[in-house]
Amino acid sequence: MDDADLLREAQRALERAGELTPWAQRFNLLSDAGRLRLLFCVHRAPGIRVGDLAIAAQMSESAVSHALRLLRTSGWVTATRDGRSIRYALADDDVHELLHTLGASHQDRPTAPNSPQTT
Repeated sequence: MDDADLLREAQRALERAGELTPWAQRFNLLSDAGRLRLLFCVHRAPGIRVGDLAIAAQMSESAVSHALRLLRTSGWVTATRDGRSIRYALADDDVHELLHTLGASHQDRPTAPNSPQTT
């Protein structure tokens, strides 16, 4: 390929990519290690409360609440009232897949008694 071909390919890449601003905003949210830790925790333990998130992520409840407010406003997590508590879960499928790419996993499921073991 000559330089003109490379230029055309670069231009096509951007044409096919669509609007990149939403992705840039998503990556901006991921740039904070605390928010990323919270997303890993919420992914693994959907329905977790703020206080438990603070303990798990080793953050203050105030910092957790602030981060969750940003994530909720962006549509990444949902908040559900449970009596006096609020429980959080992931709400965005793209973020869910991205967390898997980063190494997040779901809860370990115990093996039922008398079921075959897989290795």
